[in-house]
Amino acid sequence: MGLMNRICKAKIKIISTKFCLILVICFCAFLLASCSISYKFNGSSIDYTKTRSISISDFPNTAELVYPPLSQVFSEKLRDSYTRQTRLQVMSKGGDLHLEGEIVGYQLTPMAISADSYSSQTKLTLTIKVRFSNNKNPQEDFEKTYSAFQTFDSNNNTLNAVQDELIKTMVNDIVDNIYNDTVAKW
Repeated sequence: MGLMNRICKAKIKIISTKFCLILVICFCAFLLASCSISYKFNGSSIDYTKTRSISISDFPNTAELVYPPLSQVFSEKLRDSYTRQTRLQVMSKGGDLHLEGEIVGYQLTPMAISADSYSSQTKLTLTIKVRFSNNKNPQEDFEKTYSAFQTFDSNNNTLNAVQDELIKTMVNDIVDNIYNDTVAKW
């Protein structure tokens, strides 16, 4: 009887140890699955106690070659960037920060010539002049020209066929650079 008693107690002890180990593993797995660390590298240099708003004027298109929707696409993308990535109130005028400028270049440049003397690769370049004013810290004011380009195979595509996608990419690049220069300070 004594031996059976000790065997039963040993089995119970092993089972309870396994059960505790399983509970600890489940708890750790739950804890790791529910925790996440998220880093956002945007808006890092804004002091929201001093700077609460940004005004962004429309960017008119003064380039020689004009694509009519470009001005609106660029202006809206720029406003959207600050709306999504900061807590700044976006206004049309009178903000603590102010962005204005114009689209000064929209150019097609042949890059490679094919055997039939036509361009096989064409580069589309977008150039935008920007003036930034910080009414809370005028030392940060600047005027700068931003440029981006995309190339496309002009043997198989016309500009009209690829223009919207190229513009989307170039506008995103320029907006990211403006954002970084104005508020992210990278």
